[in-house]
Amino acid sequence: MRQDAFGFLRGTCHLFYEDLDPGLLPEAPLVWCCGDLHLQNFGTYRGDNRLTYFDVNDFDEACLAPAAWDLVRFLASLLVGGKVLGMSGKVTRRLETTFLDGYASALCEGKALWVERATASGQIRALLSRLKRRTQKKFLASRTTLVKGRRQLLIDGKRALSLLPGEREMLTAFLKTFARKQRNPDRFQLVDAARRIAGAGSLGLARYALLVEGKGSPHGNFLLDLKVETGSAVLRTHHLPQPPWPTQAERVVGMQKQIQAISPALLTPIHLDGREWVLRELMPTDDRMDIHKWDDDVAGFVETVRTLGQVVAWGNLRSAGRRGAGLPDDLVRFGQSRDWATPLLQAARDAARRTEDQWREFVASF
Repeated sequence: MRQDAFGFLRGTCHLFYEDLDPGLLPEAPLVWCCGDLHLQNFGTYRGDNRLTYFDVNDFDEACLAPAAWDLVRFLASLLVGGKVLGMSGKVTRRLETTFLDGYASALCEGKALWVERATASGQIRALLSRLKRRTQKKFLASRTTLVKGRRQLLIDGKRALSLLPGEREMLTAFLKTFARKQRNPDRFQLVDAARRIAGAGSLGLARYALLVEGKGSPHGNFLLDLKVETGSAVLRTHHLPQPPWPTQAERVVGMQKQIQAISPALLTPIHLDGREWVLRELMPTDDRMDIHKWDDDVAGFVETVRTLGQVVAWGNLRSAGRRGAGLPDDLVRFGQSRDWATPLLQAARDAARRTEDQWREFVASF
């Protein structure tokens, strides 16, 4: 977070919403929001059908909220990230309008689509192609080491830490119970486990990487991600009416499954040790968007941002009319009007300046 203002924005979603004045945002239909929509909360993953997808991929803060709330956070991240990359004001203004054009145009179509690898470009195409080429053996080699023919997770202090006393027993017991409900229970036998380090806003929360038997040791092992869920940062400040989710984990999983075209493999809400967790196939952080990999390719950045706008709109359309969300026709009319763009852009610019000021204050305090 000290490195730059964009890293600070990623790690302080709660501050963003504490300072957000809904009265300054344009009226917008209710949608199922990501809640923490920024440039790097998009990425590739393998769906439960084993095909590769690109979509929004972080739903810890997901909630039912006006569409403008996700848009203003994304636009603020675009402005903060653009400045970190040294982009001119002219370029960032072009990116703003391109994102909103992609979003509004996709809403006007009224049909939820998804990104196709054959038509993707720039960093999105590179991410999809890399995931398609990556074998399970290569992925395991990057995260584990072989000791006498048995894999162990790499404990490097950057992506993984050793378990604390009692955690292995807890995880072993959990997987035994979970496995009994699966089609192939033998695949969920625990081989190794570690505390996982990933993300920015969720650092410090309980999270585990689980190495399981999969299709057979050592090259057929699978990696799973088990992450505790504590509630949406959006709703800690803004008390918006929500669907009656039984648990925080079911909120995250329910919204993710509805917003994405296809969800990651094994996406499941879990109750463990008196807390709520989400289990999924482990997705490397390398499969996410990374603003620092755009170099000086402005044209490529512009096309990528247009696609991100479309992806957000498709998620809105996919969940339209569900559990309190606005109807598809409401979203189509919203996309057609465009009179919300000017106040939205002003709110995003104010939020970006506020974030940069807070980051400078944060850095100066250490």
